[in-house]
Amino acid sequence: MHLTTFSDYTMRVLIYLGLRRDGLVTISDIAKAYGISENHLMKVVHQLAQRGFIETVRGKGGGMRLAREPHEINLGELIRMTEGDTSLLACLEGQGSCCIQSACSLISILREAQTALFAVLEKYTLADLLQREQPLSQILLYPRTPAAA
Repeated sequence: MHLTTFSDYTMRVLIYLGLRRDGLVTISDIAKAYGISENHLMKVVHQLAQRGFIETVRGKGGGMRLAREPHEINLGELIRMTEGDTSLLACLEGQGSCCIQSACSLISILREAQTALFAVLEKYTLADLLQREQPLSQILLYPRTPAAA
């Protein structure tokens, strides 16, 4: 399974907000820290706010912050939300036109693999991603500027 850029950016936004729990953060702050598009982040932030993972404050001096504690944000829940359908093959959804579908053992093996993947993801939270807070902060919040040549 290959996670989408949307899922990747969702995790990045939450990690950044988890590091900056002391105040409001802007989309621009996050985009600069990761070197990614503000437009892509706007879509991510919108969905995170709609689903209650973050709170947004509009207007001058506005921004966003976590709406839940890091230990309350489950990675399995996030990936299910951002990926939508996570079936590895169309036949796992009951779709597809494979002639051996009714006798195929691959379907049960892939279902088991998918279940195992989510079982692992559901054991972890945003708090687990923030365990290395100091090095993450050094990279994202206090980046070194390249020395002038």
